[in-house]
Amino acid sequence: MSVDGETVDPDDEWGVAVITTVGRQLKLRREAVGMRAGEFGEAVGYGEDLVYKIEGGKRIPRQEYLDRADEVLGAGGLIAAAWEDVKKVRYPKKVRELAKLEGQAVEIGVYECNIVAGLLQTPEHARAVISAAQPPYSPDDVERMVNARLARQSVFERDPAPSIHFVLEEAALRRPIGGTMVWRRQLEHLLQVGRLHNVVLQVMPMDSEIHSGLDGRIEVLKFPDGTAVGRSDGRPTSDPKQLRILELRYGTIRAQALPPGESLVLIEQLLGAT
Repeated sequence: MSVDGETVDPDDEWGVAVITTVGRQLKLRREAVGMRAGEFGEAVGYGEDLVYKIEGGKRIPRQEYLDRADEVLGAGGLIAAAWEDVKKVRYPKKVRELAKLEGQAVEIGVYECNIVAGLLQTPEHARAVISAAQPPYSPDDVERMVNARLARQSVFERDPAPSIHFVLEEAALRRPIGGTMVWRRQLEHLLQVGRLHNVVLQVMPMDSEIHSGLDGRIEVLKFPDGTAVGRSDGRPTSDPKQLRILELRYGTIRAQALPPGESLVLIEQLLGAT
């Protein structure tokens, strides 16, 4: 029997509400058909203890749990449909908030100083970066964070497509994170994304002695109503003064980086050197 499941962040009010509601509905439906928790757990292939934790809003059910519960309880797809909300709770609150902003933006600008930007990472590269943290994350937490990072990349599938611009450091592109094959796939992915019609990818060369990005990463998001949100290694801000500073820094970084065509050529050269 499976005994896994994830806990929800207690500070995530929306997440707690979703998991509590789903758990209550599961319990009510189980009791309505006259099944005890142990009997139900046996039917769905999970331990009785986990059944109680899920019904009590203490653990996040996996998709297969909800699908199996739907079948066992004859819910006609209503329980299985809860996965659309539950799967979002599995992502950290700050990642959901960032993904929501990126999903609404018509223009996205990102400068990343030490790594490949999360929106551009392959699954293997993301897993290697996240796994390198100290103290280390648990394997479940690593997978949860990787999935959350990859979910943000749905921004590339939006229609109409937003205008997306990246500036990456050459030094970060030379570091073979995850080993040679993972690194090659990452460079190949950068070339693929960098050639999309709505994406501009630039590289800040290593021989640039000094530039405006030395204070850290920058992200600027602009929305259809003319508003904007920016952040630089901290909480998002919509303060006009802070936004002007971030836009000035980001504009200067773009001017100092290699042009898009030369940037892709550099990435091709790095790929050929592996």
